[in-house]
Amino acid sequence: MSKEAVEKFLKERGIKLEVKTFEDTSTVEKAAESLGVTPGEIAKSMLFKLKDRYIMVITSGDKKIDNKKFKNTFKSKAKMATPEEVLEITGHPVGGVCPYGLKTPVEVYYDVSLKNYEIVYPAAGDVNAALEVRVEDLDKIVEGEWVDVCE
Repeated sequence: MSKEAVEKFLKERGIKLEVKTFEDTSTVEKAAESLGVTPGEIAKSMLFKLKDRYIMVITSGDKKIDNKKFKNTFKSKAKMATPEEVLEITGHPVGGVCPYGLKTPVEVYYDVSLKNYEIVYPAAGDVNAALEVRVEDLDKIVEGEWVDVCE
C-alpha cells in the first residue's frame, strides 16, 4: 500500500516519475546492485526523532551522519526513529522510506552530499521500489532545506 501512496502523491502533483520495482532495494548496497549504480547514487531517507518532532534527512547512500554537524544544525542529538515509529509516521517500512506520500507530514532536509550526483535513486514506499530523480528536482518535488550533516 505504501508504494501506491507514493504513486498517488506523484500523480496528484502531475510529477512524471515512474515507480520502478526491483528484486530488493531494502539497503543501500542491495539497491545499488539492483539498479546498477554506485551506493552514493542511492538517496537514503532517514527519520530522526528530535525533542519535539520528527524530521527526515536524505543523504547520499555512501555517507554517514556526522553527529556534531547534526547537533549543530538541529540543536538536538541524532536519534533515529524506531522501525515502528518510521512505519507509523511515514506509512513506509524501513527500506522503503522516502519523502513522497507520507502518512504524516514531516520537515524534509537534503544533505549536500546528494549534489555530487546529477541523478539519485530514492526508495518509493516499499523495499523493492525506487524512483530515478534529478538532484536539482528533489526540493521541487518535496520542499526541503539543504543542510550539511554528513561526514
